[in-house]
Amino acid sequence: MPLMKFHIYRGRSAEEIEAFLDAAHAAMVRSFHVPERDRYQVVTEHQRSHMKALDTGLDIPRTDKFVLVEVVSRPRSREEKLAFYKNLCDDLGEKCQISPDDIMVSFVLNSDADWSFGKGRAQFLTGDL
Repeated sequence: MPLMKFHIYRGRSAEEIEAFLDAAHAAMVRSFHVPERDRYQVVTEHQRSHMKALDTGLDIPRTDKFVLVEVVSRPRSREEKLAFYKNLCDDLGEKCQISPDDIMVSFVLNSDADWSFGKGRAQFLTGDL
């Protein structure tokens, strides 16, 4: 059920983006134990001048491979989130050569009542899921 939104700079190939999405989903499945088909991802590409992400004074260098990840999800435990941050960085590093310095993550919390997967129904509330 988590929705993952990725904000990246323009210029990546379709193959790079596909590998990126696959790696991010694998990290989500491992960290939160969601079903493999529970995959909802959106990529938004930005001109360099339209996205700024400084390092909050943490001395974290950013490159053109920077990605801002928004995860819309029900609340997750501290342990699950820590596992996700690590798994995401490991997988994107291994499969996409993205440095952990270029991966920023933010969670947006919601509940089952906040989802409709189609047909004008709230499947978590109606018992369909």
